[in-house]
Amino acid sequence: MLDFSVTFGITIINLIILFLILRAILFKPMTKFMAERAKKIKDTIDSAEKDREQARELLSNQEEKLKNVKIEADEILRAARESAAKEAALIIKNGKEEAANLAAQMQKQIETERLAALARFNVEAAILVMAASSKLAAREISGEDSRRYAEMLLEQLVAQSGKD
Repeated sequence: MLDFSVTFGITIINLIILFLILRAILFKPMTKFMAERAKKIKDTIDSAEKDREQARELLSNQEEKLKNVKIEADEILRAARESAAKEAALIIKNGKEEAANLAAQMQKQIETERLAALARFNVEAAILVMAASSKLAAREISGEDSRRYAEMLLEQLVAQSGKD
């Protein structure tokens, strides 16, 4: 029996030595490797979470900027429409004023031409009246008399047309 106890004792000592050797050679590096791997995985997950949060913030910022750009674009369009409406109103107003001025100028020109035609008519009428009067009087009126009578008649006709 002693043999069995010694063998059993040696086997236990061998197992303890083997355990210590395996622990030193295999278990400590394996535990260290597993801890490092777990740490890398945790760091990767944390980094991914941070990246995801940054992406969410960036998306939120971009959506806010897009909303602001849309608001600014609407404001620019509104201002452009108002400016175009004001410009159109100004162009229409200027066109109406120019048309009114042109109509007034044409009216003045027509009146001037009418007065000039009336004056020519009066002079011609005065000459015809003088010619008829001279034939009736059977005497010849000198050129100076004819001119003087024509001017006198013209002044009378102008005075009468001014009263009308």
